[in-house]
Amino acid sequence: MSFFVRFWGVRGSIPTPGPQTQRYGGNTSCVEVEVDGVRYICDAGSGIRELGIELMSSNLGKLKAHFFFSHMHWDHIQGFPFFGPVYVPDNHFTIWGPKTGDRRFARLLQGQMHSSYFPVDFQDLGGTIHADDLGDGDRVVDGVRVRVFHQHHPGVSYAYRFERDGVSVVYATDSEIDLDLDDPDLPMRDSRALRAVPSDLVEFCRGADLLIADGQYTDAQYPKFVGWGHARATTVTDLAVHAQVKQLAVFHHDPMHTDEQIDMLVKHCQDRAERHGSDMLVFGAREGFELELGQQF
Repeated sequence: MSFFVRFWGVRGSIPTPGPQTQRYGGNTSCVEVEVDGVRYICDAGSGIRELGIELMSSNLGKLKAHFFFSHMHWDHIQGFPFFGPVYVPDNHFTIWGPKTGDRRFARLLQGQMHSSYFPVDFQDLGGTIHADDLGDGDRVVDGVRVRVFHQHHPGVSYAYRFERDGVSVVYATDSEIDLDLDDPDLPMRDSRALRAVPSDLVEFCRGADLLIADGQYTDAQYPKFVGWGHARATTVTDLAVHAQVKQLAVFHHDPMHTDEQIDMLVKHCQDRAERHGSDMLVFGAREGFELELGQQF
């Protein structure tokens, strides 16, 4: 079995091209999971354009791929009209809804290609595109078990877990997971202790080979943005420690953070994991990075 993860867009909120973001990248969310040649595409931010270019240049023949959207905020769908393979006849794509009968994602993608927003209508795309759903949130899709988790984010968002032959990756962006901050029903906690995070999310992520998680804010920033639907990178680290994941990719980088600031943020996360006795690998998600899962490190 081959199981690859590739990062095509790692930035949050808005694309940020320029010299200060060139190492981690400025494109918005898009992650490709490839299992035995089948592609599972998580979100279609501006990074998906580069994925499309790569697929078009690879001469793969007829392409089959599955789309899984965390949610429909602009930075997660804006690249879809620029994804070249959807214009090619004989290519086949499925847009998956998170629960039975849910076709919202397909409808909203069609809506953003209305002539008021884009010159090419969704109906004029050459590829075959249809909508399906994950039923009760746990379904096998082309041999890969896909599970869905309802996250806390304005307008709602969803995390996905992809599993095959004991290998798993969790894609969990745009999720506010802090339970400790300013909650009068929780006791004061030692700032050095692991923070309280949703227990059901911990179980959803349990033992994953790779957790890709929204860690947009620093500890200093977060109090100003409570309720915006994003997490502190250090709290995401605590989630990963609780769940005993093997690797953590800090994702959805703040559009105001330079490469150097992300370096420092990731270093704080690495130090925090080590202080809590975890030997997991912590890194900042970076455009163009490819990871093969199921290998011995």
